[in-house]
Amino acid sequence: MTAEEFYRSMRGKKVAFCGLGGSNLPLAKLLARAGARVTGRDRRTEEQLGAAGKELKALGVRLVTGEGYLDGMDEDVIFRTPGMRYFLPQLNAARARGAAVTSEMEVFFDVCPCRILGVTGSDGKTTTTTLVAEILKAAGHTVHLGGNIGTPLLPRAGQMKPGDLVAAELSSFQLISMRRSPDTAVVTNLSPNHLDVHRTMREYIDAKKNIVLHQNAFGRAVLNADNEITASFADCVRGQCLTFSRRHAVPFGAWMDADGEIRFSRPDGRTCRVMNARDIRIPGLHNVENYLAAICAVWGLAGPEEIVRVARSFPGVPHRNEFVREVDGVRYYNDSIGTTPSRTIRGALSLFDRKILLIAGGYDKKIPLTPLGPAVVEKVKTLVLIGATAPKIEAAVKAAPGWREGNPLILHAGSLEEAVALCREHARPGDIVSLSPACASFGMFPNFEARGERFREIVNGLRERGPAGGGKTQA
Repeated sequence: MTAEEFYRSMRGKKVAFCGLGGSNLPLAKLLARAGARVTGRDRRTEEQLGAAGKELKALGVRLVTGEGYLDGMDEDVIFRTPGMRYFLPQLNAARARGAAVTSEMEVFFDVCPCRILGVTGSDGKTTTTTLVAEILKAAGHTVHLGGNIGTPLLPRAGQMKPGDLVAAELSSFQLISMRRSPDTAVVTNLSPNHLDVHRTMREYIDAKKNIVLHQNAFGRAVLNADNEITASFADCVRGQCLTFSRRHAVPFGAWMDADGEIRFSRPDGRTCRVMNARDIRIPGLHNVENYLAAICAVWGLAGPEEIVRVARSFPGVPHRNEFVREVDGVRYYNDSIGTTPSRTIRGALSLFDRKILLIAGGYDKKIPLTPLGPAVVEKVKTLVLIGATAPKIEAAVKAAPGWREGNPLILHAGSLEEAVALCREHARPGDIVSLSPACASFGMFPNFEARGERFREIVNGLRERGPAGGGKTQA
């Protein structure tokens, strides 16, 4: 089925969009224009929807808003927003009466005319997906980047050509109901995440596994050999299975040796050098892993020359250990993407050769915070806690081996502004301050991007102190 055929098939049908966020909103507009009888359902009120709600109503879309927005669903086709629980009673009831419950990404896979390279994982998927796209572009391909990164792909499917390539970031929320897999499937790593939405860790793993389950013999799977869960997916792979490791050689795939040389091994036993880890502009061993995964994904579509060119020039994705500014000799970094303990440990707490000042805490995703404790004791001199998880993080740190009063100094703040102010008060020239919360942003900010942008604003508003150390701390 082509994109045009899909839109034609929706003409006259009753279609619901449950959640009018980034992926559903553009599609709702397109289907309304294509003649579908569209209902937009959202927990937010019409007032809160603002201009988006007014535009939908102008297109003839019926709006059902507020707490009961999922009540009385009688539509033929229901698009759920990716973050919505797949097994909600209202969605189960819709399936039972014969409605098609789907998503923007599922339909995109049905209508996409070109090859899809999909990336998932607990950490690193946005950077890896972006690297895949950048390397392929450097090799002269036409590439469409989107998915969980925030740009819906289905509204663009009509402009894609068979010779194009798609680089798609895929979340567990998108994958849980997928019945197709990408042509190339990359799994960066897996650790506990989103257990506030997934009923169990098993459900989370099984959702991720969907990225390889529906491949055929011509597919390619790229798995992290250093991650036990990810490596176990090899048993489900029907086509090529490439692995990557920064710890040891692999029989087919990319790896790094003890000297930092990144190499690619072929099944016939031949190995070629790709580059040295020092060629990678963005810091951290986790980014070496992201490059190893990307190399496996693009091999055969791009060569070492394009890979090295991107490695030396790519500045990184915003909110990922992003250098913001130096103020009074103190360097401030935005790692708002640190939404789990593993992200913070692998990111902000692994990058620097000195103890840092860390801002952490936020929404409770019901994942264990205990692993954060030892890393904080080892790597943090001052810990400033915010949000609902502040008491749990403090408890994890105080329970960690080696903790003693003042190592680290633990402070609490009622807002991000207060947290930055406390860091400024306790920081000295040469220190590093990092926002890497180890938790989601909800309750304080709508998403990690908004949290990171606010952190930037606060830091960029700081005034340099005078020679005597006086002056206001904020513009």
